[in-house]
Amino acid sequence: MSLLDHFAQQIDDLKQHGNLRQFSSNVQQDRYIYINDHQMLNLSSNDYLGLASDMTLREEFFDLTAVEQRQMTSSSSRLLTGNFPQYEQLESSLSQAFQGRAALLFNSGYHMNIGILPAVCDKRTLVLADKLIHASIIDGIQLSSAKYIRYRHNDLDHLNQLLVQYHADENYDRIIVVTESIFSMDGDETDLAALVKLKQNYAKVMLYVDEAHAIGVRGDQGLGCAEQYKVIDDIDFLVGTFGKAMASIGGYLICHPILRDFLINKMRPLIFSTAQPPICMAWTDFIFHKMLTMYAQRQELNQLGQHLRSAIQTKQYQCPSSSHIVPVILGDSIITVTKAKQMQDAGFFVMPVRPPTVPNGSARLRICLNAKIKTTDLDQLAYLL
Repeated sequence: MSLLDHFAQQIDDLKQHGNLRQFSSNVQQDRYIYINDHQMLNLSSNDYLGLASDMTLREEFFDLTAVEQRQMTSSSSRLLTGNFPQYEQLESSLSQAFQGRAALLFNSGYHMNIGILPAVCDKRTLVLADKLIHASIIDGIQLSSAKYIRYRHNDLDHLNQLLVQYHADENYDRIIVVTESIFSMDGDETDLAALVKLKQNYAKVMLYVDEAHAIGVRGDQGLGCAEQYKVIDDIDFLVGTFGKAMASIGGYLICHPILRDFLINKMRPLIFSTAQPPICMAWTDFIFHKMLTMYAQRQELNQLGQHLRSAIQTKQYQCPSSSHIVPVILGDSIITVTKAKQMQDAGFFVMPVRPPTVPNGSARLRICLNAKIKTTDLDQLAYLL
């Protein structure tokens, strides 16, 4: 038997259950994506404000950026020679926007989530995490030495029961509650105001909130749900990504200066990775300042979400969303793949999401809206569903 037979069998099993994933080449232009010369409305990108496809912004950025500043590599970690002025400028911009709190940058959201928790957790740390947190956060928890318990999704009563049970436990010096503000697969939200109020009852508790799908699209300035609900100062680890609505790449942490200094000294993925190219940091800073003023686009995106959710619920589909991420839960993987293909043939690029990304029996079409989509597009989409 070949050593590869083991892997080939698993690939075949994935095919049989409709769960095989493959890359597909594509070209993206404005609102559309082209695969094998087939034009489809792009409803699978995380480009929520439509900034990634905005050529005018790109041209403005390069007009403002001198050739000698277009450095395409840092060639080093930040602790060696990679701490270019572009890094410090972006961190300063973030700090000013987030009420003067400290900011720290990372190579990606995944990089961030697998690094922070292992650095700040030890055997005297208990992590209480929402059942549906992102895989990157789960990986970060598992890389740490902390005890880990998951509470029922968005069930703050269950979380409180666990806090009552463990807060007085002398085995733990701190409890870190981990959640997302807007969840990537269901598109629903944590009640951040209630979570912060709950935290205030327990001296040992710290909050870790991932705003990956909220930065850019929530709050008057687009700073996320933490801004929307006025709790920026109450979240110990406020993290997010530039790779979605912000049309760039990388992750960020908003925190107390002591935590920033601690992570610079203890977070292995930060210490031992080559820093991002300075030009990426300059682009992110440029986009960040543009994003702060895009209130109208955020309002449009919110209205599109309301419109589509209403249409899907009218069709009697299960849809837990309260945001611009709108799942159509079909349950069976093969049925979901077939429906996605039908939508794509009709000109709507909607992707199927299947286990293990989502729980067994909850395969769904995941529709990601952006501010450039029209309500007439969504009406046609809902009709085809």
